[in-house]
Amino acid sequence: MTLVQKLLTFALVCSCLLPAGTKAAEPPAKLVAIVDAAILPLMAQHDVPGMAVAITLNGEASFYNYGLASRAAHKPVNEHTLFELGSISKTFTATLASYAQVQGKLSLNDHPGRYMPELKGRAIDRAALIHLATYTAGGLPLQFPDEVEPKGMIAYFQQWRPSAAPGTRREYSNPSIGVLGHVTALALNSSFVEAMQTQLFPQLGLHDSYLQVPDAQMERYAWGHSKANAEIRVSPGVFAEQAYGVKSTAAEMIRYVQAQMDPQLLSVTMQRAIAGTQLGYFKVGEMVQGLGWEQYPFPITLDRLLAGNSEDMIFESNPAKRLSPAQMHAQSSRPTLFNKTGSTGGFGSYVLFVPELKIGIVMLANKNVEIPARIAAAHAILSQLAQLSTQSQQPAQPARPTTPPRP
Repeated sequence: MTLVQKLLTFALVCSCLLPAGTKAAEPPAKLVAIVDAAILPLMAQHDVPGMAVAITLNGEASFYNYGLASRAAHKPVNEHTLFELGSISKTFTATLASYAQVQGKLSLNDHPGRYMPELKGRAIDRAALIHLATYTAGGLPLQFPDEVEPKGMIAYFQQWRPSAAPGTRREYSNPSIGVLGHVTALALNSSFVEAMQTQLFPQLGLHDSYLQVPDAQMERYAWGHSKANAEIRVSPGVFAEQAYGVKSTAAEMIRYVQAQMDPQLLSVTMQRAIAGTQLGYFKVGEMVQGLGWEQYPFPITLDRLLAGNSEDMIFESNPAKRLSPAQMHAQSSRPTLFNKTGSTGGFGSYVLFVPELKIGIVMLANKNVEIPARIAAAHAILSQLAQLSTQSQQPAQPARPTTPPRP
């Protein structure tokens, strides 16, 4: 089957499989054309079963649903389909830590040994929570070694040896953000799952996001698809909830993005917590690392955005320069793009937003599509939305008079 034939097939499948009773208004044809042009080729080229895409532009959300949540069950995707977010979950973990700090329950300048006495005086205790939040603790690995089980987590950190001083190098790490989430829950006198599902999600106005999907909602939980197209879902692991455990929908995630850009309807405490996640703490190449979110000046070329989300940034150690004081995007002379990718074995996601342009994009797929392909598709959509946003914000030009004005 040629690429053109695949695209036509996908377009037909998507038009036939949209849920008949959806309450979402039909998006404008111009936006449909923009999103289709980016998403349909991606799905065809990477054999993606289904995707849910959401856009917010000038405060208005719209939804674009493609394909199947489960090929086996022939179930269509819609904006209420639950997807695994993968590492986008880290932005929620970081927000919970910021929320705890605003309440005075912890400080990001604290050290983990304050909350985990077993680690007091160990090498990991030289790092502050801000280092754990920004992957700059000194060389924590991307994943725990396979032999580490939940009961062995403490012993792992007790024997861990750094490869660099805290705050000097960034090494993207699930254990790093995992300790942050674990400590935050201890500071809140709660389990992590309970803190997220009974405190953070409701405070954010999110009522359809989960670490543990309830039985009553399992019907909406999409099946991920492996490279061999076997249907799979995420497996439990040490700090899985903190690092990659959130399941959510396009409808919820675009609400989350809107709250990032305009949190005025949230409590003052949550407004301050969100503002805390948008501070930039370390410069790493051309990317600025915040709490969960990664930042870039906008406009940005595709090459620069790809470089900031490259395998080198994920798998390698990179020099980090501390920004002092922490950088607030609102003080920049240019708009700021915030983004985060997420992956599990069967899912791939991407979220980005530019507050100054009132643009946000959510892409959720039930296949782990290569990150460069996700970013290229989102960048193509973003570039055209930026033009639309700029046009809509320009003042209308007065009509020329048809007769000369009187002197």
